[in-house]
Amino acid sequence: MALLPFAACLLSLSCLAPAQPPASTLQLTSHDTAGRLGSVVLTCNPTGGTHPKREKACDVLEGVNGDFARITGRHQACTLIYAPVDVTAVGTWRGKPASYRTTYANRCEADRDSDGVFGF
Repeated sequence: MALLPFAACLLSLSCLAPAQPPASTLQLTSHDTAGRLGSVVLTCNPTGGTHPKREKACDVLEGVNGDFARITGRHQACTLIYAPVDVTAVGTWRGKPASYRTTYANRCEADRDSDGVFGF
C-alpha cells in the first residue's frame, strides 16, 4: 500500500516539481479629502491586476516581503499642502492574510513614500 502514493507521485511528476509560492493578491484603495476614491487590484507571482504600474509595485513589495511598513520611499519633492489621503491594502501575500492602513499628508507623499505602490 505504501507504494501506491509513491507511484502516483512519480507518474504525475508533481513530487519532482519545485514548490511555487502562492500568488499574492491585494486590493489597494485611496480616499482623499476631496472625496476622490481610487481602487486597484494588484497580483504578484504572476504579475497582474489593474494597478497602472503593477510590475514596479510587485518589485517594491517583493523587496520587503509584503511588509508595507518597511517600504523605503524614493527621493522626490512634494508640496507642503495638507490634503490627507487614507490608503488601505487588503488581501493575501504569498498565501497569508495581509492588511495595511495609513494616512499620508497628500497624494504626492502617498506615491513617493510607498515607492509607487499607492501611486494610482
